[in-house]
Amino acid sequence: MINLDQRNRIIEYSLKLNSTNLSPLRSGNISLRGREDDIEGYLITPSGKKYETLKPEDIVFMGLNEHEKNDPTNKPSSEWRFHRDIYVNKNEAHAIVHAHSPHATAVSAHNKDIPAFHYMIALAGGDNIKCAKYGTFGTQELSDNIIAALENRKACLMSNHGQVAFGDSLNSAFELAEEL
Repeated sequence: MINLDQRNRIIEYSLKLNSTNLSPLRSGNISLRGREDDIEGYLITPSGKKYETLKPEDIVFMGLNEHEKNDPTNKPSSEWRFHRDIYVNKNEAHAIVHAHSPHATAVSAHNKDIPAFHYMIALAGGDNIKCAKYGTFGTQELSDNIIAALENRKACLMSNHGQVAFGDSLNSAFELAEEL
């Protein structure tokens, strides 16, 4: 069962997106895998709300099946689709951090993978950091491109957009996003 503590942790890490400059104001998003009312799914930050104003009831539950129970009062992040697809395709993913950090976004505009110039590249799970091909935000195309770039990896750049990282906890996903 997804509980109040998990909603508060999402808010805590959403605020860290701002304080660490990974994403300003309301950009980027965070999710956490869980169950609610016997439905497997995830909690995700809402669309369009500044993180400093978030309350636990603003965090949106989404089922892994598109047609399962969703929150009727709050609109999920426009990027809910790639969060869902990561959870469906990566059993080891328990938390996801998507950010628009200035450096990762600038590098992603080159539409190239980051080669193994430093041993920290291995933290993402491969010998380079892939850059997912461009897809319009919120689309299945973007989600498919991210899933392809995450093959054998836990993080990738998103062409002309930013970055995404997942982990077995919010802390590990956030730290990987910071490293990226």
